[in-house]
Amino acid sequence: MKTLLPTSTAGSLPKPSWLAQPEQLWSPWKLEGEELINGKQDALNLSLHDQQQSGIDIVSDGEQTRQHFVTTFIEHLNGVDFQKRKTVTIRNRYEASVPTVIGPVSRPKSVFVEDAKFLRQQTDKPIKWALPGPMTMIDTLYDDHYQSREQLAWEFAKILNQEAKELEAAGVDIIQFDEPAFNVFFDDVNNWGIACLERAIEGLKCETAVHICYGYGIKANTDWKKTLGSEWRQYEEVFPKLQQSSIDIISLECHNSRVPVELLELVRGKKIMVGAIDVATNEIETPEEVANTLRSALKYVDADKLYPCTNCGMAPLSRDIASAKLKALSAGAEIIRKELTA
Repeated sequence: MKTLLPTSTAGSLPKPSWLAQPEQLWSPWKLEGEELINGKQDALNLSLHDQQQSGIDIVSDGEQTRQHFVTTFIEHLNGVDFQKRKTVTIRNRYEASVPTVIGPVSRPKSVFVEDAKFLRQQTDKPIKWALPGPMTMIDTLYDDHYQSREQLAWEFAKILNQEAKELEAAGVDIIQFDEPAFNVFFDDVNNWGIACLERAIEGLKCETAVHICYGYGIKANTDWKKTLGSEWRQYEEVFPKLQQSSIDIISLECHNSRVPVELLELVRGKKIMVGAIDVATNEIETPEEVANTLRSALKYVDADKLYPCTNCGMAPLSRDIASAKLKALSAGAEIIRKELTA
């Protein structure tokens, strides 16, 4: 990326009200058939327009064609029964009714590649595409076949690698794997989770990223954050091994979090997407607040490796709020650019 401090979003952006119920995860589609296909493309174009109008440098699809960042990918795989559901506790935090793995998992065809090709046709800007990470995928299912979290994760890593290679061929510049589970299952992350991530990026020539955060701004997550005390040091458990990994970029939650910023020293040398926008509040950050978050990070991240970003996806927010927050992100990044080039 040639732009100094290139801005981006962590993933999802709000959907228009004519496509799905706003400010809601897993919101059912309001359209069907051909209308739904066209509606998703219209929403993707609208999301792209909003990002460009807000000054975002690395754009995405805003996850407009998917209901959820994990389950929409899993829906397209063989070996998972969405009718046979079980209640599980996701990330040790909240219960959810999830589909069941009933046989060997496989990907009969690409999932997001046509959407990525469509986005590539609409813009000359760098594109980032988010995929669920292997560990977060297994945490969103009931496994009645492998009965081994690790084995299922390795199978998903192979499938994700197939998808990632096709996304790269479609013109995607950065492929991001969303792994909020990395902030919870530390032993598994270090024993095999990062190795699975390495398998998912195997052979890719485009840039790769892993997004680790404390979750969407939904009640289950905000309630959990209140139990974490005055310092959130979860990143400390996984950063040393991530620093040694082949992943190019690490995306994390910073603004309004209690993460000690000096933990960034543990991943010195990596490119860092610094979350400078809080997705758990409707309060609009000022450009100076964004700039302050970035200044703090610059003590531990070289300027050419700092990518201002949002803390997490913004699907649960209104479009007006999300748009205003993105504009603040761009304005805050511009303040720091001027300071660095003065």
